[in-house]
Amino acid sequence: MEKAPLAPLTTFRVGGPAHRLITAASDADVIAAVAAADTTGAPLLIVGGGSNLVVGDRGFEGTALRIATRGVTLDGTSLEVAAGETWSDVVARTVAADLAGIECLAGIPGSAGATPIQNVGAYGQEVSTTITEVVAYDRRTRETVTLANDACAFSYRHSRFKAEPHRYVVLRVRFGLEDAGGLSAPVKYAETARALGVEPGDRVPLEKARETVLALRAGKGMVLDEADHDTWSAGSFFTNPILTAPEHAAFLVRAKERLGQDTAPPSYPAGEAGQGLTKLSAAWLIDKAGFTKGYGSGPARISTKHTLALTNRGGATAEDLLALAREVRDGVHAAFGVTLVNEPVLVGVSL
Repeated sequence: MEKAPLAPLTTFRVGGPAHRLITAASDADVIAAVAAADTTGAPLLIVGGGSNLVVGDRGFEGTALRIATRGVTLDGTSLEVAAGETWSDVVARTVAADLAGIECLAGIPGSAGATPIQNVGAYGQEVSTTITEVVAYDRRTRETVTLANDACAFSYRHSRFKAEPHRYVVLRVRFGLEDAGGLSAPVKYAETARALGVEPGDRVPLEKARETVLALRAGKGMVLDEADHDTWSAGSFFTNPILTAPEHAAFLVRAKERLGQDTAPPSYPAGEAGQGLTKLSAAWLIDKAGFTKGYGSGPARISTKHTLALTNRGGATAEDLLALAREVRDGVHAAFGVTLVNEPVLVGVSL
């Protein structure tokens, strides 16, 4: 398709058209389209579920490749998923099969192939803890490769695939799950434990864990709903900042000066033990910098349910969203000296 609209392929519903759009329904189709673009030198944009993508208003002057491959295979506790599968459906299928490990990732929009790129995580789980292998097309060597977990260089919302965005195209993802007799993995996230009425470390029935997470996400506008503009977003627009010990100390001084000496910003250990890294809550920073739920007066505003989500209230442009993102980023830095980093991939635009 020529001059194909990209906005309908994204959860933000913004952005201009692609010069050309190809839909690939098999791994062979994906590889053929990527190889053809690389041979001619044509710019290539990979589109999965579009839930982590902001396309600029001028669109994309190249080929957009929409990955629509299908296939889910369960063999005991081993799971193999085609990149084009809808992630929320994959989670539901594993829960129905009484397999634990990704149940708290229920309701996350997008495709399965995107999960290792971003090392998708929520409510105490990350895909990196269950991914065993990623099958990808290596555009540098022009061959299909299989990368074991330790070769994927997973870290917080990051991976080898994100670090080398123009090298690998994910084709399939393999997981090693757990048969815990219908119970979930140990509940790690405090909010989830409170909602379930259990202590961190406890296990609960898998479906109960999934339903609870879906309810928590829906309450924050994080489950796609065509009629709810709070879900016309990319979920969390900013990642939680990770600070070194000196940076954290300086931040605490700024926070107490601004909000009072009794202020205790939420924080969590990050990285490997001994690194002295601390993860802050981006949502807390945004709120305390003055950007509360529903902030904004134009077609792009902060969600009325969650300060981490920037939303399209209908009729917003990519530039409307980015202007709001810049305002929030700069406001948080002015207030606390911490720079927020966008989580969605930006195409043809920048903050």
